[in-house]
Amino acid sequence: MDDPLLTPVQFVRGVGPQRAELFAKLDIHTVTDLLWHLPRDVLDLTQLSGVFELTADRVHSIRGEVVDRDARLTSTGKTMTALLFKCDGGFVRAVWFNQGYMLRKYELGQHVLLTGQPKLRERRWEFSHPETQPLETDDDDHTAAPGVLPRYPLTEGLRMRDIRRATAAAVEEYADQLAEFLPDDFRIECALPRLSDAIRQLHCPRTMDEYRAGRRRVLLDDLLEFEIAVVLRRRAWNRENKALPLPNSSKIDARIRRLFSFPFTGGQNQAVTEIVADIAQDRAMHRLLQADVGAGKTAVAVYAMLVAIANGTQAVLMAPTEVLAQQHWSTIENILEHSRVERRLLTGQLTPSVRNKVREEIATGTAQLIIGTQSLIQESITFHRLGLAVIDEQHKFGVGQRGRFQSGETAPHRLVMTATPIPRSLCLTQFGDLDLTSIRELPPGRQRVVTSRITGEAVPKAWGFLRKMLREGRQAYLVCPRIEGDESDDSPGAEALFRSVTTGELNGFRVGLMHGQQDRDTRAATMDAFRRGDLDVLVATTVIEVGVDVPNATLMMIFAAERFGLSQLHQLRGRICRGLFQGYCFLQSDAVQPEAVRRLSALEATGDGFQLAEVDFELRGPGDVLGTRQHGDMPLRVADLVRDRDLLEEARKIAIDVVDQGRIDTPEFFPLKLRVLERFGKMMDLPQAG
Repeated sequence: MDDPLLTPVQFVRGVGPQRAELFAKLDIHTVTDLLWHLPRDVLDLTQLSGVFELTADRVHSIRGEVVDRDARLTSTGKTMTALLFKCDGGFVRAVWFNQGYMLRKYELGQHVLLTGQPKLRERRWEFSHPETQPLETDDDDHTAAPGVLPRYPLTEGLRMRDIRRATAAAVEEYADQLAEFLPDDFRIECALPRLSDAIRQLHCPRTMDEYRAGRRRVLLDDLLEFEIAVVLRRRAWNRENKALPLPNSSKIDARIRRLFSFPFTGGQNQAVTEIVADIAQDRAMHRLLQADVGAGKTAVAVYAMLVAIANGTQAVLMAPTEVLAQQHWSTIENILEHSRVERRLLTGQLTPSVRNKVREEIATGTAQLIIGTQSLIQESITFHRLGLAVIDEQHKFGVGQRGRFQSGETAPHRLVMTATPIPRSLCLTQFGDLDLTSIRELPPGRQRVVTSRITGEAVPKAWGFLRKMLREGRQAYLVCPRIEGDESDDSPGAEALFRSVTTGELNGFRVGLMHGQQDRDTRAATMDAFRRGDLDVLVATTVIEVGVDVPNATLMMIFAAERFGLSQLHQLRGRICRGLFQGYCFLQSDAVQPEAVRRLSALEATGDGFQLAEVDFELRGPGDVLGTRQHGDMPLRVADLVRDRDLLEEARKIAIDVVDQGRIDTPEFFPLKLRVLERFGKMMDLPQAG
């Protein structure tokens, strides 16, 4: 065999054929697989203290056995959880406040490693909120010399000591065979060990500093290769996509601003400045506009489209749903009421004759501003002279769908936007090839929605408050996670809730129902009735999540709120408090799971969508946050976008430097560039030459 790293794992010392079958369950078949089966964490046993060696002036690590557990309420109303540990003939106590799950985490008789700074209380050492790691049988060998012990993912039949022994043997015999692909000067500049040394430090660390250095090298490699691919894609876009320059002027600016009934906020003005500077260039803009709910991103997009039209080109706005497209149409019709701009709406609900007429007007250039859904990127649509394409809620479209706008030999400038603020980590990865504009500032007078989680006795009180506000002339949304109820739990479906409230809590009020299984005309008629004020209450699913704007609707009750994502809840809440009156949002939930409680508590505590996006990302990960889990997670081997955010920032800066300075194109960097193209070339449609 030419490559020793492809040696079957059974030939590693201490493995053999039978154990190799167990390793195969962990997808470990070769020496390479074994070397890259990285520790999930480590136990630092180099600084272990005995119970009689503890002091109050420094951090200690001590191992012990759980011998008693307790939970109680304090005089201040907090929940206090306490565990008592037997440690080498003595006892220590560990306490946590408002972390009741710690009582369920550790059983009597379980061995645990505690790390923290103890204090002496009533002649007993006590750790407050210590770090804890459960010890397995192989970890808790008191006869073993203290050291740094790597801990690996396991499978049934394979013990921790089996994997430790095998990886140590593989490192000893094969680690030096790993090819180094970073130039020595660059590696030293970034303070990184050689790859072979890093793998050795990960699997066989003598100190925690060694482990951290090896781990940093391996994680940074993973993130750096991905970030270089992203920056290369951005460079390719700038080089290959020529566009028509669309310059702005003071005359155009004044003419556009006269159409708006309100002055732009500072955030909107800054966004306009960044966008118009981009579209004035002869390379196609590729920019992401993200804004918090109600921050006015649509107005900014309309401004940009009007600049394009003032330059004799067409502008298009594509939305993922007909509801949102219709909402954009209504908003833009109000803004352009006294404008001569020819605008058209193209959706699936148009009759064939009307649709054909709109297509013809798009092809001839009669239609200057076009709003629609995916129907805008069908092959039957030909633009006369497309200058700007705006894609709303862009994460709901595939990359291919976003790329189909083309007009002759030039590409349109492209503005993609979202009202779901995107976490910083995703801005640097999934959207890292786009320039970024953010609007955080809300229009003056926009009030924060009062948000409360309700359960038990608070629910009838919330209904009473809602009825009182309805009698004062306000309107309300009742939001359910599904259309029909689920027999496996008590969460209501929209259909059942509608039937229940019309004869119960909201008897005497005008209640409507809207969900995705209704036909298009029924949904539109219900929404129109609610906008006119002919309905007091709208029972709905998440079809109202975006694109619904009824200023008089100031009340919302969300049922089984724990079933929604945090950003989704924030979007739903954004449907209210859009007028002069204070908004109130009730989150009905009986959930006790720590993640659900934290999610709903975060929503109660802040109305900042950017802050909530970071919390949501931390809790749910990249795929679930944007609803893209079905398309696969981030293509990273070992790094984690939540855990390794600081390292991601570092990788981004290095990648920009390496690409922008042209270093990636030099012979010294060829091995690194080859790795990048092999991993991400096809996925990101990267040029394979140059």
